[in-house]
Amino acid sequence: MDLTLTAILLGIVEGLTEFIPVSSTGHLILASEIFGYDANTWKVFNVVIQLGAILAVIVQYWRTFWAVGTGLLRWQPMSVAFVRNLLVAFIPSAVLGLALKDYIDVLLGSPLVVGWALILGGIAILGIERWAKPGGPTGVAQLPVGQALGVGLFQCISMIPGVSRSGATIMGALAMGIERRTAAEFSFFLAVPTMMGATTLELWDSRASLAGGLGPVGWNEIAVGFVVSFIVALVVIKAFVAFVSRSGFSPFAWYRIVAGILAVVLLST
Repeated sequence: MDLTLTAILLGIVEGLTEFIPVSSTGHLILASEIFGYDANTWKVFNVVIQLGAILAVIVQYWRTFWAVGTGLLRWQPMSVAFVRNLLVAFIPSAVLGLALKDYIDVLLGSPLVVGWALILGGIAILGIERWAKPGGPTGVAQLPVGQALGVGLFQCISMIPGVSRSGATIMGALAMGIERRTAAEFSFFLAVPTMMGATTLELWDSRASLAGGLGPVGWNEIAVGFVVSFIVALVVIKAFVAFVSRSGFSPFAWYRIVAGILAVVLLST
């Protein structure tokens, strides 16, 4: 397949799946099987285009980030609480991610793990949607530290490819009584330090290969994937919040189950 076309398709996959509970990493792993490309060759590409999705969050919520930044300069309680909650939620995955990186890299090479994780994650979403009793609207800054830490611990589950970082954090938040919109937005905001940390670590580990050149997948393909993932993620973020506020997360659960079953069947034959 043409390199530019592959970059566009992978950028679309990343932008579509990064912030909805279906697992962007899992879909990129399965895409490597479907499109027939060498995952190792595109490894740096897959990492860097995540920054496009991060930029989409910053652009979509720039007023929030600006208010928090200026509020910190004045040490306003709401801004301090916002940053505190993000840091508390970020720390568990940062610690475990460093400690378990080698094991996680092994799992990333297993598309079959992705298939089963999609199925089990879909079932978990259906269960949480049915039995969780979220409270009224609040906001990231209003969350108690204990709930913020709980969301961070749930995020650690997403180190298993196919689980979904957004799915783990949002469903964990719902299970703890946080209402849908706040759960989704907390997941978006938490993605910024989490994905930037993961991207920085991956680029550092790949520094030797980067110094030797990117190979057939160059900066042109990375630029294309970055822009595509940014544009698609920007559309998805706004539409996703409106959709889940109205319809909940069950449609994503059923998608996960169907996609997971197809992946397991096809990969097992």
